[in-house]
Amino acid sequence: MSTDTNNEPTNIAERPLALVTGASRGLGFAIAAALGAAGWHVLAVARTVGGLEDLDDRIGAAGGTATLAPMDITDEKAMAHLAQSIAARWGRLGLWVHAAIHAPPLSPAGHTDMRDFDKAAACNLRAPAVLIPLIEPLLRAGEGTALFLDDPRGGEPFFGAYGATKAAQIALARSWQAETVRIGPRVLIETPRPCATATRGRFFPGEDRSLLADIHAEAARIVAAL
Repeated sequence: MSTDTNNEPTNIAERPLALVTGASRGLGFAIAAALGAAGWHVLAVARTVGGLEDLDDRIGAAGGTATLAPMDITDEKAMAHLAQSIAARWGRLGLWVHAAIHAPPLSPAGHTDMRDFDKAAACNLRAPAVLIPLIEPLLRAGEGTALFLDDPRGGEPFFGAYGATKAAQIALARSWQAETVRIGPRVLIETPRPCATATRGRFFPGEDRSLLADIHAEAARIVAAL
């Protein structure tokens, strides 16, 4: 993991810790920025280093602190190392926001590209299935919350690979939610309003983006709900 931003150790130690997977772009970026501005120390995980650095700048400008972790969430050894590092340094976790997604090109189910499908399954389903048992003890230690972001596209035309793997992710999250309702951690599932993200732009290239929600306003709404 990278060095901290605004890294006064006492300042960081006093802040609750939020892990955001998929923090370099889209709603994950905006939620991470909102959390940083709200006083959380943000542990930002994503593959795109440039996006993480932009997030770092935004959080720092708002007076927040962050630790950047350029990692691939489909790398199971890296995720195990991440969880071990959190346990060793902080001992607990107050919040996990899972915003990472792989959105393959839209196509008819009869023309599914299995390479794209496998990438979607690895990121959208297998990765959270690996992360949940790694992160659960840290959330319990911090009396924390896990947040998943739903995008109910399952069954829509041409959304086969994305819709099926995203729906499976949310089904997994709902099972975890039901299992932990009494013992923790708290598991929340939020369906964001349509926002002008790059992913949505690929899905709906001709859409009037002026009608979509502002991504930072939507992130602020979600963070306030937490």
